[in-house]
Amino acid sequence: MVLSIVSSFLKGNSIYSDCRKEKEEDVMKKTTGMKIAEARRKAGMTQQQIGDMLDVSYQAVSSWERDEYLPDTENLIKLARILEVSLPSLTEDREYEFETKKEIFNWEHMKTFVKTTAKNLNMVNTQKALEFAVDAHGDQKRKNSDIPYIYHPLNLACHCLAMGIQDDEVVAACLLHDVIEDCGVKSEDLPVNDETKDLVVLLSHEKEDEHRDKMLSKYYREIAAEPIAALIKCVDRCNNLTTISWGLSKERQLRTIAETEKYVMPLLDVVKNTPKFNNAAWLLRYQMESMLDFYKRVI
Repeated sequence: MVLSIVSSFLKGNSIYSDCRKEKEEDVMKKTTGMKIAEARRKAGMTQQQIGDMLDVSYQAVSSWERDEYLPDTENLIKLARILEVSLPSLTEDREYEFETKKEIFNWEHMKTFVKTTAKNLNMVNTQKALEFAVDAHGDQKRKNSDIPYIYHPLNLACHCLAMGIQDDEVVAACLLHDVIEDCGVKSEDLPVNDETKDLVVLLSHEKEDEHRDKMLSKYYREIAAEPIAALIKCVDRCNNLTTISWGLSKERQLRTIAETEKYVMPLLDVVKNTPKFNNAAWLLRYQMESMLDFYKRVI
């Protein structure tokens, strides 16, 4: 009888209820192994496929998922990248889980928008540059993804148009800014006027690491002398910053942040001092500074 009364009292007591609730939540918490297994299945991959990509046996992957032991730090980082999830989502207790995405807009829809806008505004160079860029980049993909590379230059063109920049040479150069550097195209083969060709040449540079600082100093110094090129480079870097969380290794992420602050951010002063680009300079600074601050806090 006494036990029954005490039991009834405890069940109605908030402290007892809270303790019981916490215990139930602890039981329901997912382990790292459970999270790895769930993310793998969601990605539609087998343990063998994961093992092959990490150069380990499928038995090792199975052991991780059963929480017999955890992958080392290097494999855990690679695993998160393969499964397209954040590292903390595999290792930390979280109340919320979020879907991630590598692309926001459909590249064909962007192409249609640019094509229609260019036709309506009689942007002759942009119309020619659009088809040329799509053909030149062909089957190229963005780093660590299946996203067509043309998504990137189209993003730049749409970004400029969204900021109210309707200069034919600016939008055309956005579309063509990587074709010399990445597609082996010669400047004389570009189907645009000389002003646009000069911009594309100015925005192109050799990819080398041995004398990188010297090369970049010269590259950005020349761009700073041309406000339109400075604008396009800032839009380019703004778009690239949106992809570094999944497109680059941690080392490359850190290098990109450092080089953006050293070389790209000063270009915004050049853009700002050009009256017709003043509003764009404000938006670009806000966007890039926000992303840089976020990355520096979480990386």
